[in-house]
Amino acid sequence: MFEIKHTLCPSCSVGCGINVILDGEEIIGTFPYKRHPVNAGKNCANGRNSIDCYNNKFESLDLNNAIADALKEIQSVDASDVTVICSGNNSIEEIEAIKNFAESNGFNIGFYADNLKDYEDVASYDDIAHAGKVFVIGDLLYENPLIGRRIVHAKENDAKIFALGKNESSVTFNIADETSTSSVQEFLDKFSGEIDDSTVVVFNYVDAAEDLDKFESLNCKILPVFSKSNTKGALGIIDSKSSDEMIELFDSTKVLLVFNDDVVDEFDYDFSKISKIISLACCESNTTEISNIVIPVKSWLEQEGSFVNAMGDVQNFYPVVESDDLGIIEVIEELNK
Repeated sequence: MFEIKHTLCPSCSVGCGINVILDGEEIIGTFPYKRHPVNAGKNCANGRNSIDCYNNKFESLDLNNAIADALKEIQSVDASDVTVICSGNNSIEEIEAIKNFAESNGFNIGFYADNLKDYEDVASYDDIAHAGKVFVIGDLLYENPLIGRRIVHAKENDAKIFALGKNESSVTFNIADETSTSSVQEFLDKFSGEIDDSTVVVFNYVDAAEDLDKFESLNCKILPVFSKSNTKGALGIIDSKSSDEMIELFDSTKVLLVFNDDVVDEFDYDFSKISKIISLACCESNTTEISNIVIPVKSWLEQEGSFVNAMGDVQNFYPVVESDDLGIIEVIEELNK
């Protein structure tokens, strides 16, 4: 019997709703959740493919042995030589548990937020659609299509679009009135006379930390868009590190615990310098491939939790399928025994 269950897309920080299609206990596909206020019946390719993590789950790994081996490695070194990595891929509840795990054991903790930061007051998605001018930093039409949809709506409402990208092939350039491949600072300075209280600046990257302060000084609304679903939520719980600070942390680490993140894909670093890498993940990634120990955990489709999307809305999700596997919080409980 076919069944439809609603959940959230974990692919970026926009916070779209998706419907998951089940045939009995088998997940066979997705389609957009038409009544969801964020995406209103639209999903990008990442949303449609978000069930791949479940369909490619680890099947043959021995959970008990993996936990025992991980505990042995953690206990073989000083606490100061252990680093725990969490990310916006983790739910609010998981981040709180990971933070407590690290702090109570005296471990280092690393959290990377795309070199971006949280802002107390940010633009809403509707603010983008109804802006008089939109400054777009990053190829959001390609990388965050449901935000891109709001930018297109703004264009249709006669807004002027200013786009900054890393190269001329940026998809966003196709709808922009003004384009640039300069630095963020040069871009904002060049068009500073166009920025007023009808402007929204939406961005998914910066060149330097100084850019973050520059955004805050602008006389307009701003919206950072993160690459991971709960980065904004994580920023409310734990301090983020820059990419340079993360590299420094790796250099001082002997045992690295990675909680549902792909640090190998994200950082240009020789991870062979770290003695032991332990990954908690539901499916294979570049990081699990180089890990000494992999602890299989539930995917987001098998558990409940909450994310905070880019504009600050807390969104809850619930299991789509039942599972006897352990989640990250339950594995932490085992590691603390």
